[in-house]
Amino acid sequence: MASREFHEALKHFPDDISVPGDSLEQVRAKFARAHGQPPGDDVRVEHAEYRDVGGEWVLPTAFPQGDRVVLFIHGGAFVASRAADYVFWAAWIARAARARVFVVDYPLAPESRFPAPLDACVDAYLGLLDAGVAPGRVAFAGDSCGGGMVVTTLLRLRDAGQPLPACGVSLGGWMDLEASGASATDPVGRDPFLDPAWLRERARDYLGAHDPRDPYASPIHADLAGLPPLLLQYGQVDRCRDDGVRLAARAGRDGVAVTLEIWPEMIHGFQGMNGACPEAGWSLRHVAGFIGRHVPESPAA
Repeated sequence: MASREFHEALKHFPDDISVPGDSLEQVRAKFARAHGQPPGDDVRVEHAEYRDVGGEWVLPTAFPQGDRVVLFIHGGAFVASRAADYVFWAAWIARAARARVFVVDYPLAPESRFPAPLDACVDAYLGLLDAGVAPGRVAFAGDSCGGGMVVTTLLRLRDAGQPLPACGVSLGGWMDLEASGASATDPVGRDPFLDPAWLRERARDYLGAHDPRDPYASPIHADLAGLPPLLLQYGQVDRCRDDGVRLAARAGRDGVAVTLEIWPEMIHGFQGMNGACPEAGWSLRHVAGFIGRHVPESPAA
């Protein structure tokens, strides 16, 4: 059973966050209201660029900086939010995982359509390696569409023969741009953040006329063999829940170590309710534990 705090917080979420037919301006305005919170006084934020891809470093000041790095790919349905809007999210992960977190500022659709955002994520990671970061000291993490791009970025790197990071974490990852899973077509509860028809509209913003079944767009159609260990974390009510169920099944078939967590009664993006309900904090501790197992803390930390 979900906590009293979760149910109380859920009452305050409006039902018009993802309305089919919303203009791009309306979508971006609604996301702006939900993001952009201050990261806290215990972190330092620094802009950086790698292979001409910008982003924001989130650096906790409460402990010495080791060499554990999280490359974070933010959500926003491919069309909304920038890296600076997600430094508060990155700060939660940085504290929990005792890591430096780089939030990739990939270009947004529809101004920059597929594969431009994916190209930027690939280039940001390779730029980190150019700068001397060891691939085995890196974890990928992302939420929503960014959680899907965690997997598609890994696929692109694998197929290009590039060194892979130690692990990947997908939080409510959007893995099926057709939104065809049972959690989308036969929902089990109220998810204030996602409407399936709205998801398909955002997919068209991202893809244009491109095939939504391209594995680099919808990794539920990919051969996942050779990817590093994955953590897939979803809420039971999340309209993207079955994206994770199907991806976990493919990962298991293809010999990829995969952990699938489905949190009872939770909605899409519940991890972003950190501070409002205990489930969000618990889930982030699971993320930190997973990253810590695959990227052990260095002696310098």
